[in-house]
This record gives sequence, C-alpha cells and structure tokens, in this order.
Amino acid sequence: MNDHTDTHILDYIAVGVGPANMSLAALAHPIDGLRSLHLERRESFSWHPGLLLPGATLQVSPLKDLVTLVDPTSPFSFLSFLAAHGRLYRFLAAQFPAVLRAEFNQYLQWVAGQLPALVFGAEVREVDFHSGAFRVRTAHDESAARHLVLGTGPTPNVPVQFREHLGKTVFHSGEFLPRLPDVTGLRVAVVGGGQSGAEVVRHLATAPAAPATITWISRRPSFQPMDDSPFANDLYTPDYVRRFHALPADEKARLLELQTLTSDGVDLPILRDIHQLSYRADFLDGTPGRLRFLPDTDVTALDGTDGDWKLTLDGRGGDTPAVVGADIVVMCTGYGYRIPDFMAPLLPRLDRTDQLLDVQEDFSVAWDGPDGHRIYLQNGARHAWGVADPNLSLLAWRSAVILNSILGETRYPV
Repeated sequence: MNDHTDTHILDYIAVGVGPANMSLAALAHPIDGLRSLHLERRESFSWHPGLLLPGATLQVSPLKDLVTLVDPTSPFSFLSFLAAHGRLYRFLAAQFPAVLRAEFNQYLQWVAGQLPALVFGAEVREVDFHSGAFRVRTAHDESAARHLVLGTGPTPNVPVQFREHLGKTVFHSGEFLPRLPDVTGLRVAVVGGGQSGAEVVRHLATAPAAPATITWISRRPSFQPMDDSPFANDLYTPDYVRRFHALPADEKARLLELQTLTSDGVDLPILRDIHQLSYRADFLDGTPGRLRFLPDTDVTALDGTDGDWKLTLDGRGGDTPAVVGADIVVMCTGYGYRIPDFMAPLLPRLDRTDQLLDVQEDFSVAWDGPDGHRIYLQNGARHAWGVADPNLSLLAWRSAVILNSILGETRYPV
C-alpha cells in the first residue's frame, strides 16, 4: 500500500451501506493499515424492508454472498453466519429450494454488526475535491479520503403518469409493507410484470384479509419466467462481463435488451403458485375473476382520487379493457441509477457518453481529477458492465477489483 503524508486523509470513503459497499467493507476488514469509512444515512441496516415478504427468496445461489466467491475462508460468509447461529444442519435438512430473503437479510445484519468501518445515521450532504483529497461532509462533520466509492444504490422508477398521485394508495413496491393499508374487499392494481410484481400479487392473493380483486398489468407479452439456465448464468461471470465491458455502446444496449429475463424474469414456482391461485378462485372458491391478468398492456394515464382510481390502458390484445378501476395501485416498475444530489459539486467533472457515465475497468468513473484519486461506482453501471451489475452474483468480485485498485496491488485474485 502507498505511504501517506497526511494522517488525517483516509484511503477511501464509501457512501451508502447496501450489500455492495458492505461487501467492500467485509473484504477490506482484514487488510492491515487500510483506513476507510462507510457512511449510511439510515439508522440501521435493512435490505429492501418494503419487500421482505414471508415467501420471498433469493434468485441466486447463497454462495453469491458478500465474500465467498473471492475469499471462501472469510468469516463473513453466509455459511459462517449459519454456523455462528447453530443452523447449518437444520438449514441443510430443511431443503429450501432457495434462500429466504428474510434469512439473507439476517445474514447481512449480522455482518453489519461486526464491521466497525460502517457508520449509520450519517447522511452525506456534499462531496467535493480540493487540497488533494475528496471532502465528504455530513450534517455533523467532514472527512477526507484519497478515493471515493459510491454505493447509494438505485432509486425507484416511477412512471410520469403516476407521479402526481403518489400517496397512501398509489406507491412503489419498495414501500409495499410499510404503506400497505387494510385491503380487505378492495380492488388492487399491480403494475409491472417482474419478480416484485409477482411477489406482491402472490402475497395479496394469499393474505387472510384479501382484496376483492387483483389486476396484474404488464407491458411484457406474457408473465415470463427468469432464464436460469447454465448458459444464461455464464453472463454472470467475470470472464463474460469483462468481454461485455469492451464492446461498443450500441452492442451493449442490444445485448441488455436481449438478456433482460436472465435477471428480471419471475421465479417459476411463483408463477405456478399464482396460476394455481387463479384456478382455485375461478373453479373452487366461488370467486371467479378475482385474479385478472393483463399482459401486453401499457398504463397510459392514472386519474381519480384516493379510493377511486381509473387506469387508462393501451392493450395490444383484443380483449383488454380501456379502463380499469382500483382502490390501490402498486407500482412494481423497478429501479434505475441516479447520481446522488450530494455529488453536485463534482458533477461537471465526470465524463459521460450519451449522458451515461464512463466507467472504467476498475469500476472507477472517468473524471478530470488527478489519476491517484478515483471515484468508484458500485451498482450503477449496468450500461457499462451488463445485466450482472445490479445483481448479487458479482458482488464480491467487483469489491475485490475496487480494493485491488485502491491498494495498487493484487490483494484478491480476480
């Protein structure tokens, strides 16, 4: 590691404590002399708390945790978590087809509690670069570092036709559990045909206090399963994403469209559950039409007031209604990356191509500052690195690449 003349300047400051920067902190923890700080505005860690539904599961192997694929001996692995809590044999005997998201959240919280570099309740207000360092200001103090790591994660996509109506009965799925009112006997519209949409539909359809109707709307031609085949999983390897990163921008855009269902399809068991619930409603429970499916359909407008919404639809199928009524509208419309507001002082200094950040081979963003001071981007470079970028699959590998770059040496094999 390089020598430092200013003992007050840290090696790096990471902003945001989600799985990405927690992976970085876990891999950095055993490195002697590495000085870092991880700042998070929330008071404690929780992983997508609005969608921690009882039956929700990971869509990846538990080996794709914070550290294992880079350092299988790390004490911060998912297996170490199971062993520390006396669960290893019970976990194996239970034969879960996939890890429950609630348990993976417990694992992440367990790791967070062991990493002293993580600081919660520290909202970053502004980041600038002067006097040879990045200056990171929170409400209470200012810290300086040679490098900056952005890990604030994606923000909810809210289509324009919904924005002015956001409130207690129109909300994004990321707020599903804390916002969900009593839906007994109500009409619920779920917009979005991906995994979160399917999880919300299944949860509503099996709730003891159930809605009168659930209408599931998707622009996709059908409610499509995730492609979890071996060749699809090859897209989530270091070899493939390196090749993807070297491609021209137009080819990257083409491949991202083609590869959508390898990351944003629905787990097949959930689709099966929903189809069976619909069968039961129509033929066994005496509630025909309780679950209504409208694929290949756009929502072009939302009008009305709380408790009486009208969704105007543009369906490419012949039997799609022009308007659907709903008491509650849940947007399962995904997430997208947005440069955080605290980066405003540095924004003009970041290089872009077609408004997208230029992200280099070590996940640093090209900028006009000194080469020895880098801005690394976690979970914000899908356009540059492919469908794997927001996925858990390459979490540990990306953190290792960033750490090696910060250290100027190969601490971890990548």
